[in-house]
Amino acid sequence: MSENKKTIKRAAAISYNEDTDNAPVLAAFGAGYVAEKIIEKGEESGVPVMKDPELAAMLSQLSTGDEIPPVLYEVVANVLIFVSDMDRNYGSKIRSAPEMRTDSR
Repeated sequence: MSENKKTIKRAAAISYNEDTDNAPVLAAFGAGYVAEKIIEKGEESGVPVMKDPELAAMLSQLSTGDEIPPVLYEVVANVLIFVSDMDRNYGSKIRSAPEMRTDSR
């Protein structure tokens, strides 16, 4: 492959509710402009963003609403742990930062 070939940005959003879901679910996926919007929306909502191009490539094989397949459980569990740790350690600071507020305060 050419070194000059432009890499297309991909982004995914994963959701998991232990009370209702059997497994984590692909909540959103997109490439290019849609990926940028997914990342933007996550950042606006104070959701930590984790960069993992290989995982994004694997998730691109799924459809929105699909459960994450067992082969990806370990890597997705690590993502969910990362997000949980970030939320526990920095969540209130991120959500209260003036540039992260979505209300009119």
